[in-house]
Amino acid sequence: MTTGIGARVPRKEDARHLKGKAQFVGDIKVAGCWEAAFVRSPLAHARIRGIAKPAGREAQVFTAEDMADLRPIRCESTLPSYKVSDYPALATGKVRFAGECIAICIAPTRAEAEDLAEAVAVDLDPLPPVPDIATALAGDPPLLHEDWGDNLFLTTRHDGDLDEAKARAAVVIERSYETARQAMNPMEGKGVLAQWDHRAEQLVVHTSTQVPHLIRTGLSEALGLDQSDVRVIAPDVGGGFGYKCVLQPEELSVAWVARRTGRAIRWTEDRREHLTAGANTRQHSYKLTAYADAEGRLLGLDADIWVDVGAYSVWPFTACLEAAQAGGNLPGPYDLGAYACRTYSVATNKPGFTPYRGVARPGVCFAMELTMDAIARAVGKDPLEVRCLNLVPGAAMPFTNVTGKFYDSGDYPAGARAAAKLIDAEGFRARQEAAAAEGRYLGLGYASFTEQSAHGTKVFAAWGLPLVPGYEQAMVKLAPSGAVEVRSGNHSFGQGLETTIAQVACDWLKLDISRVKVTMGDTGLTPYSTGAYASRGMVMAGGAVSKAAEELARRLRIHGAHLLQCAPEDTEIRDGAVWNGQASVDFAAIADAWYLHPDRLPEDVNTAGLEVTEGYKPEIDTGLFTYATHAAIVEVDPESGRTEILDYVIFEDCGRRVNPMILEGQSYGGAAQGIGSALFEETLYDASAQPLTSTLADYILPGPAELPGFRLGHAETLSPYSRHGIKGVGEGAAIAPAGAIVNAINNALAPLGAELTRIPATPHRVLDAILDARAAREAAE
Repeated sequence: MTTGIGARVPRKEDARHLKGKAQFVGDIKVAGCWEAAFVRSPLAHARIRGIAKPAGREAQVFTAEDMADLRPIRCESTLPSYKVSDYPALATGKVRFAGECIAICIAPTRAEAEDLAEAVAVDLDPLPPVPDIATALAGDPPLLHEDWGDNLFLTTRHDGDLDEAKARAAVVIERSYETARQAMNPMEGKGVLAQWDHRAEQLVVHTSTQVPHLIRTGLSEALGLDQSDVRVIAPDVGGGFGYKCVLQPEELSVAWVARRTGRAIRWTEDRREHLTAGANTRQHSYKLTAYADAEGRLLGLDADIWVDVGAYSVWPFTACLEAAQAGGNLPGPYDLGAYACRTYSVATNKPGFTPYRGVARPGVCFAMELTMDAIARAVGKDPLEVRCLNLVPGAAMPFTNVTGKFYDSGDYPAGARAAAKLIDAEGFRARQEAAAAEGRYLGLGYASFTEQSAHGTKVFAAWGLPLVPGYEQAMVKLAPSGAVEVRSGNHSFGQGLETTIAQVACDWLKLDISRVKVTMGDTGLTPYSTGAYASRGMVMAGGAVSKAAEELARRLRIHGAHLLQCAPEDTEIRDGAVWNGQASVDFAAIADAWYLHPDRLPEDVNTAGLEVTEGYKPEIDTGLFTYATHAAIVEVDPESGRTEILDYVIFEDCGRRVNPMILEGQSYGGAAQGIGSALFEETLYDASAQPLTSTLADYILPGPAELPGFRLGHAETLSPYSRHGIKGVGEGAAIAPAGAIVNAINNALAPLGAELTRIPATPHRVLDAILDARAAREAAE
């Protein structure tokens, strides 16, 4: 069978996408549908003194006062010191970031709705803004939420004893690192279309989301409806990256207006809305002190981490997921004995922080990997050698690290060495010397990481979230035609899940993938799932489909054996049929007997039928760990500060590769996003917390000319704790590029004594580092 696990099967969903037949929220046609536009705050922090609706158009404009029965987004947490923020769908009392929704306007077209929004007059009384962490934590700062008394959502501590590490250390490395705020920029922005279905007596919401079942929960709670009165359908989704796994205030407003007016209402996010008001992510500040022996062995690490999380907690992941992940994942793939860390989730007048591909780990990988290179320079060793000295070896697996992460399988040093071999690290030194003789600056950098995937109930419960994701369910059914139907509450938004879970079904049922129909993302049709995030789709949804398909295969053999007049144990499934020796009965004949001619089946037939729903979670509940090392070769122009990536290698181990072609696409896409973090992307704000990067002319995304030809290598260490040995891989490639590229830049600039500790490594920052190094040399002389 060529379409089961391990096959390079073209994606099932590509046919409709490439032919322009996909259906996104903006493509759905509903009779009488009106479009929505939002009045958004021009100020980052202000009290609302009044809102005046245009005369004669009052029935088309809705404010928080009109929506008094709509509950705010309220994200609770059980973590000590956590503070709750009510996030209203439309601003109530005051606004807390530029772009916050103040009113929703509806009209037959989007242009008319936007004209109406322009005519709404909002009277705002400005308040002192909190544009950054320094202001938020100053002695007597303006308060975003007055009842808190400060601007901290949460402070956490991991208390470790560093006394022995300090006493034994021959090398002490102190560094501060900064990562830029970013926007996520999926190809399709958010979108929602809501209407009341009078026949079903349901609010039907089509929304561009990764988590349709969770959105139904959030909508029903805010609207005061029973969940059975809400149906959420995620149609085709043009990318998510985490942005589409939280409840959006616009979803609430549109749903409320649709229910109130009885009219279908749609809103689609434009790029300016996304860049200025949609969601922010990634902005971390680190202060690290690392203690190492003379060989470069890391003895202990002391860390303070500040995360600028914006104005509100997002539901259901809170404003504190990023900092919690940062503190827990900073040690990464290293065998680190002593560790102490404090994290601070800081409120500012910016949009709320949303989980983004890799959640915190791109920042912690950047900080940790630059620290490993700093240790290598201090002890006079090659960075690869120091990494391999500290990485968890295969012989130690399974391994529980200093923060309690359970690494299930793999060989981390072997992966790093494989990456070095793939990029020809030995040959590079000669290239570097030859380039130096020509006045050119080449550098090689590495970054290693772990990717925790398919987190379980214990992990989410420890983070104190208002809901705890658990096991996954899926249904696999033999249709009357003999084809197979798979239904999953998870969703595919570009990662190829529609294809890969079909491949899992094919692995058990031995039929061509063209005979497998997959339905996902509709709460009215699919079993419950908390959705697609945290690299859980293939492990969890794939595992559930695997269990259901295995049971369906067992039942098919029983029915097939009866029709073949043999024992079930004497049969096998292949080529879409049940076989006994040279005799066979195909799935269509079995389906015909079950659905249309049950008289052909025995009197004591099992009436459970040919439709199987199964639930699944891995044998361990703490997540499965993919790992990888990225290696980059760059050339830096010291006159312009420009960095060119000459070669880029990824060596990863994600367990069993269900579809190598899709895996490669995930790696290319993730690495492209990581390169954006490393060199280009930055959401900027001024001292008034006004966004300065409101278009793609200001917010720079990498394009084909800025991306290298990626080269990939793979190991395939099966996890002993998941079905088929699969581990998640969706986030991984986005984690390492900043660390690898900036380490390569620092290696290139080593002759000049320059060192970058902040991303993106723009030409301006590269030149600043060179000038700072020159000034330091001159001062020393």
